[in-house]
Amino acid sequence: MTSSSLCFIIIRFGYSISRINPGYVTVLIEIVVLLRFQNLKLMSVAKKDYKRITTKSLIEMKSNGEKISMLTAYDYTMAKIVDSAGIDAILVGDSASNVMAGHETTLPITLDQMIYHASSVVRAVDRALVIVDLPFGAYQSDPKEALRSSIRIMKESGAHAVKLEGGSEIKDSIKRILNAGIPVMGHLGLTPQSIYKFGTYTVRAKEEAEAQKLLDDAKMLEKIGCFAVVLEKIPSALAKKVAESISIPVIGIGAGSGVDGQVLVLHDMIGMTHEFSPRFLRRYMNLYDDMSKAIGNYVSDVKSQDFPNANEQY
Repeated sequence: MTSSSLCFIIIRFGYSISRINPGYVTVLIEIVVLLRFQNLKLMSVAKKDYKRITTKSLIEMKSNGEKISMLTAYDYTMAKIVDSAGIDAILVGDSASNVMAGHETTLPITLDQMIYHASSVVRAVDRALVIVDLPFGAYQSDPKEALRSSIRIMKESGAHAVKLEGGSEIKDSIKRILNAGIPVMGHLGLTPQSIYKFGTYTVRAKEEAEAQKLLDDAKMLEKIGCFAVVLEKIPSALAKKVAESISIPVIGIGAGSGVDGQVLVLHDMIGMTHEFSPRFLRRYMNLYDDMSKAIGNYVSDVKSQDFPNANEQY
């Protein structure tokens, strides 16, 4: 029986007994109000079951107080696993330059390579929102180039949105992309494509002036139409302030727990990489050691002629 049905029965019962003792009516009204309030509380915390995540879904999640989960993926097999596990959003990040190609920075990866990775991910995904990084050199020169790069990503990969690093400096490029109907996710704080400008991967926006600019940029990104923004490696208090100041979701990486969601590089999170250990990283597996052991066992079995055995051949 729903609380609405129960309330109706109580009201009918109250009408009957009110002629006997009017004092009961006040008590019954209080019970009805309490039941309705409890029902509203349950409705407010209930999670919506999204069959397909869209940019609108993420905004609804923030509005409903539901945290957003995001991970990177760069290939079909891993994306299939990530999507099946219930992730909300997958970022085809330019971090593929590091974890897939072995480069020191994200700068070398090209637009063609990003489209290749994005296409592989999109073919694997049934539910998650797929966002693709615009790589270094694909949008910085002028808004027309930014739009051309974004159109290529959307048409050739089938992705759902693009992500750009920067604030007021690339405002015109973001507006040009948005005007073409392409959803944009912003990225503020530590922006790895500018690593040679900063000279270090240290925490950003610790000083008042930089913190204020970041807050202003976040508000600007919301105003011009971005559906979300990533904040990377900034003080948690500032990240929380930004999340509370804008209505679009704020996804953090090294930005504390006061934001609307979290993103990590998949290869770091499952322990495939072991050289990179920042404070914000939580490893949920130690796949590097597990894979090394498994491969070592395979080598040993081949050398000793234990593999294949009689049951593993035709």
